[in-house]
Amino acid sequence: MSICNHSLIVSFLLVLLLGIDNAMPEHEEYKTYIVHIDHSLKPSSFLTHETWHRAILRSLSKSDKEMLLYSYNHVMHGFSARLTPSQASKIRKSPAHIAIHEEKFGKLFTTHSPQFMGLRHSSGLWNASSYGEGVIIGLIDTGVWPESESFNEKGMPPIPTRWKGKCQNSTTNPFPCNRKLIGAQVFMKGNQAAGKSSSPDDSPRDVFGHGTHTSSTAAGNHVPGASQFGYAKGVAQGIAPGAHVAMYKVTSDGFIAESDVLAAMDQAIVDGVDIMSLSIGFEQTPYFQDVIAIASLSAIGKGIAVVCAAGNDGAPYSTHNAAPWITTVGAGTLDRSFTATVTLGNDLIFEGKSEFPERVVVIDTPLYYGKGDSDKALCSNGALKESEVFGKVVICYSNNTSNIFYQAEELARVNAIAGILVTDVDWSRFGIDGLSIPSLILPSSSGALIKKYVTEAAEEARVKFMRFVLTSFGTKPAPQVADFSSRGPDPINPNILKPDIIAPGVQVLAAFPPLIPIEGMGNYGVATDYALLSGTSMAAPHAAGVTALLKAIHPEWSPAAIRSALMTTANTIDNNRTTLTNQYTNLPGTPLDYGAGHINPNKAMDPGLIYDIDWQGYVDFLCGLGYDDAEMRAILRQSQWTCNQDGTDINYPSFVAMFSKNASAPNVKNFTRVVTNVGDDQSVYQATVEATHGMTIKVEPTTLTFTNKYQKQKFVVSVQMDGKAPPVAYGYLKWVDQNSHIVASPVVVLNT
Repeated sequence: MSICNHSLIVSFLLVLLLGIDNAMPEHEEYKTYIVHIDHSLKPSSFLTHETWHRAILRSLSKSDKEMLLYSYNHVMHGFSARLTPSQASKIRKSPAHIAIHEEKFGKLFTTHSPQFMGLRHSSGLWNASSYGEGVIIGLIDTGVWPESESFNEKGMPPIPTRWKGKCQNSTTNPFPCNRKLIGAQVFMKGNQAAGKSSSPDDSPRDVFGHGTHTSSTAAGNHVPGASQFGYAKGVAQGIAPGAHVAMYKVTSDGFIAESDVLAAMDQAIVDGVDIMSLSIGFEQTPYFQDVIAIASLSAIGKGIAVVCAAGNDGAPYSTHNAAPWITTVGAGTLDRSFTATVTLGNDLIFEGKSEFPERVVVIDTPLYYGKGDSDKALCSNGALKESEVFGKVVICYSNNTSNIFYQAEELARVNAIAGILVTDVDWSRFGIDGLSIPSLILPSSSGALIKKYVTEAAEEARVKFMRFVLTSFGTKPAPQVADFSSRGPDPINPNILKPDIIAPGVQVLAAFPPLIPIEGMGNYGVATDYALLSGTSMAAPHAAGVTALLKAIHPEWSPAAIRSALMTTANTIDNNRTTLTNQYTNLPGTPLDYGAGHINPNKAMDPGLIYDIDWQGYVDFLCGLGYDDAEMRAILRQSQWTCNQDGTDINYPSFVAMFSKNASAPNVKNFTRVVTNVGDDQSVYQATVEATHGMTIKVEPTTLTFTNKYQKQKFVVSVQMDGKAPPVAYGYLKWVDQNSHIVASPVVVLNT
């Protein structure tokens, strides 16, 4: 066959399949579209799907303009391309078309931890898993700083032979990989095509800081003496220091394109990662339109666990990345705080909160208080005079409208040497490291004693000694649910309890690019090798690291089995031995805030029972959502599937019973679950239930007897809503055996 004849046949096939021509209205704007197509309709004359995709795009335009961004083979069947609305319309009319949508943009979820989580060198999960040796964690993020000590290859085993990834080098910016950091690639075509990135970026080097921090949190090396500006000093260490790291850079400035995330996850599957960690998210959409949900389901089908941040919206119905095949992680606090102390002239000593990023000592300095002038006492904007406070420590009181950041700016304006800021508002939840002057935050009870002293001492009032940047451990209560952490119910599917768990996500110390200013000091930016960051962005890599440890010790476990182990062994009690509380209110939380609880790695190593879910389980769940054929094909990447159930019940380690306040609606919901014995061969589990007012939980049978490992047993849970039930009620189902295994599942009632 001649080349000319072959081209004619190809063109005929394209017209036949797409039914389109290449005419287009003038002056249409090009946008990026994600296109799902039926890969089974690829003409045999095309050797690859990418060549077919390119031919489709060429048939849409007379221009030589490059339209294709990525061709996807694993996370979905289709491509992303720059199209006009009329070109997208033509693709919709094609027999090969399944779904198409205009690209959306996402965001990062950022606003001592291994020891706080109970990991120890001498025993437990670290020891049993060899620190995650042989496991590969792929992070979809902002890149990585390869020279950080957190990614030193010393002591690392050889790169697994199954690894197929690469280290992408820039022509102007060399990027060294090693046995620790085994791969790094860039996926930013969508970002650049949309004009979100100011310049081309072909280096996986992190110039933003987020990716270096998350990757070192997940699997960074043991680095003693790490600190941010000399405080928070201690050991910076990832959760799985024996694991290998691969970075897939999708942004350099926080703008994240769906097409780039799909390409990164597609490549991670090809490369052979065991775990994907994503501290990013997009606007919540149904699963068949959610690129992370679609790509994650593909990864799960290949045995790759996917761990995602829940989001930083901090309100009910705000969870992101909440598909039931994803481990969704909220953020909790640590038992560590940063403090400063002040000793007054009368020898009274006070300790308060401070995160001023330098070691500062103030000795024998006058103490100023704006007595008799409310604006001066409040350190209101423009109220203080430099002639009165220059070189002094100034005490600032507060009212309902006071803002400590504005007070600190006022003190800096008049060249005060330091500030004592009196407030009962917990400003630390906003990050008080940005205060522009050395400042100590004290409650009003302490402020009253200082006011008494400074009033009596008058002009003789002095500060004997003031010391900044101290680190305290054992702070109580801890953990708390971070104020910013997104809460359930999930806005897309409230029948699934999300987040699944919480993990450390407040003031987490980890590696950071040393050329990026983390804070400002006057007119100068201050950089550091290790930085404190907060967000569910920091919580997700903690869970990804624990997932790596569990994968190392239980390579036969599915992603669902690992998630089950994390959930059923999580802690719901803090270090005060009370129910986990919310950071802002200090009031008790519920599973809508913290899911199954705070991650407990050592207990997760031996959960006793697991709730496993296979591929068909997810298919049945999706069938129950009422999606049409095109929507099912988009998320499953299959043209045929079987639905084995009518509802959306899934073998999940938690329960949500939704009821209507309508008196005629049913007030009982039944759930069927199957558990697998991964503990002792001979085990007998007894069911115990706990329920708050407004609900009743019953289990049948109440005893599960196992005679061998991996044996499965079925049971049914009935949840009944009482007539006067509150909008939210919750309880727990716990299976307890003779060997102290406690397999706990939260049960939530939503009375809407």
